[in-house]
Amino acid sequence: MPMLLVFLCSLAPIVAAFVVYMNPQWWPADSSNYGTLLSPQRPMPQSAELRLTTLDGKPFDLQSLKGKWLLVAADGAACPESCARKLFITRNSHASQGKNVERLARVWFITDDAAVPDKVLEAYKGTVMVRVDPDQLARYLLARDSAAGQPGLQDPIWVIDPLGNLMMQYPAEADGVKVRKDISKLVYNSRIG
Repeated sequence: MPMLLVFLCSLAPIVAAFVVYMNPQWWPADSSNYGTLLSPQRPMPQSAELRLTTLDGKPFDLQSLKGKWLLVAADGAACPESCARKLFITRNSHASQGKNVERLARVWFITDDAAVPDKVLEAYKGTVMVRVDPDQLARYLLARDSAAGQPGLQDPIWVIDPLGNLMMQYPAEADGVKVRKDISKLVYNSRIG
C-alpha cells in the first residue's frame, strides 16, 4: 500500500500537467513580456534588398551582426527628442545586461542624408549608425498589411533575434525600465546569440 501511494503521488503532477495542457481555456491570457511579439517573424533582408551605408559612406551589411540580439531604432539624422529617448532606452537596455552585454548590439537606421549632430554622436557611441532608404526599411520593419493607425518608422523600438528574425516591437513612448527588464529576461532565457 505505501508503494502504491508513492507511485500515485509521483504520477499526480504528470496527470495534472496533461489535463491543463489539453484544456487551453485554463491557460493564462496575459503574457509576461512588455513588447509585442511579431507574427509572423520577418527574416533579416540581404544587403541587396536593404542597402545600408555607414556615416562615412561605406556599404554596411546587416547580416554582419547576425548572432547578436539587435535593439533597433529608426529616425532622421536631426534626432529630435523622441529619437534621443529611443536611443537612450536602447543604450541603457544594452548597458544593463552585465555579463550578457556582448550578446547585444544597438542599431540606429538614419532615414535621411542630413548631418548627425555631434552631441548625438558623442552620447551614443557604440551604436551602429547606418543610413537607409526609408521605403526599403519600411518594407522590412512595418507589417506588409499595415493599416491606418499602425506605427510609422519613427515610433517603435524593434528587436531582431540572433537568427536574424525581426521578432518584437516596443510601442512609441515605451517605458525604458520595462524595456530593459524585458530585454534582460529575453537574453537571460535565450540559448542563442
